[in-house]
Amino acid sequence: MKRVLIITYYWPPSGGSGVQRWVKFAKYLPSEGWQPVIYTPENPDLTAVDKTLGAEIPPEAEVIRRPINEPYKYYRRLVGRKDDTEKTVTPISSGKKTLMQKISLFVRGNCFVPDPRVWWVRPSVRFLKNYLKEHPVDAIITTGPPQSMHLIGEKLHKATGIPWIPDFRDPWTRMYYLKHLPLTGPVWKKHLRMEQGVLDNATRVLTVTPFVQEDYAKRTATPVEMITNGYDDVDFGGGAGPDGFFNITHTGLFAADGNPFGLWKVLGEKAAADPEFASRLRLRLVGKVDTEVLAAIDGAGLSGNVVKIGYLDHPGAVREQKAATILILPLRNDPDYAIILPGKLFEYLASRRPILGIGQEDGAMARVVEDCRAGGVFDWDNLQGIKDFVDKSWTAFLSGGVPAVDGNIEQYSRRNLTRQLASLLNDIVKR
Repeated sequence: MKRVLIITYYWPPSGGSGVQRWVKFAKYLPSEGWQPVIYTPENPDLTAVDKTLGAEIPPEAEVIRRPINEPYKYYRRLVGRKDDTEKTVTPISSGKKTLMQKISLFVRGNCFVPDPRVWWVRPSVRFLKNYLKEHPVDAIITTGPPQSMHLIGEKLHKATGIPWIPDFRDPWTRMYYLKHLPLTGPVWKKHLRMEQGVLDNATRVLTVTPFVQEDYAKRTATPVEMITNGYDDVDFGGGAGPDGFFNITHTGLFAADGNPFGLWKVLGEKAAADPEFASRLRLRLVGKVDTEVLAAIDGAGLSGNVVKIGYLDHPGAVREQKAATILILPLRNDPDYAIILPGKLFEYLASRRPILGIGQEDGAMARVVEDCRAGGVFDWDNLQGIKDFVDKSWTAFLSGGVPAVDGNIEQYSRRNLTRQLASLLNDIVKR
């Protein structure tokens, strides 16, 4: 069996979609003739914990954990945050910041390039160079963000000649939140140089969206491939019965910069005009929710319809998705977010429930939703489109329930995506 070294910051017990991508690849790689060797921190900064994902790791996998020293504990002291109860889900792109937060973001952006995990690069390269002498691998994959993982792979590739693929789960310099950091001119140029070096020195480049693939293909002679995120059939067996409520469900982080004011306005007006709708509407919020989102819901007169569930492990989130009448997926209200395909989109597809997307109507998410006949994506200000979608769903609900989505989504199954990855690995090893 060939061996692939996968360098990732996020690994169980850490939770979230960034973990699931490579846990699922690792799960199915052995059946494609590849043994995954995972290199990951033993003491990462965990924003979410999901112990159920550990059961997905196959027995063939080798997991190497090494200590990391990162500055987030000092950041918390600086901004006065003692635990994980911060009310702002995305403090970098939040419009309201204290003076200490502004100072900390300046330090974070200009002293830790490309990100606060950069201190792990040098000790990791030193350790892995020695490890690889005694435990050879056939290929190396790094996955970011954090993009500093790619710097480890770049240095190992140069030192050993082992084929290397950087996997960009999100773009680097075109990532929407980077512009919210107060970067100096020289630091911005350093980001661009680092990104270009990774693109040019890699054996292949891997992306998760067609927009990023197209962008990177224009910027480097290195072949750029795309393997999207996906869903695991095993996670979606069985069914979830209706509970009599019109459940509009959101799972995952619900950030203020993705606050769908138009949706709340439409729902608030419909609830005010239709007592039955008001009595049966439930806004089920699964995961961390920004206080500005809750305030907007309250302002629309819908606070009595909210069921705030909080963070659930992956099986729990899947249950909520499958029990939904409508799944809502608002993107960050930022032009740069049009190129992003959220990982939860594919699990929404696997839930076979209609998706109400709020975002760019010509963006990457809209393409997938339309291709899979899985619902609709409407601009933040397209109140009529949102209203028509809600009205149609409510009418169907009163007639016996919103029909399940029946579009072709098999191309996004984790098994099929892993076959693509194995084919890519086999190709670069043969070169």
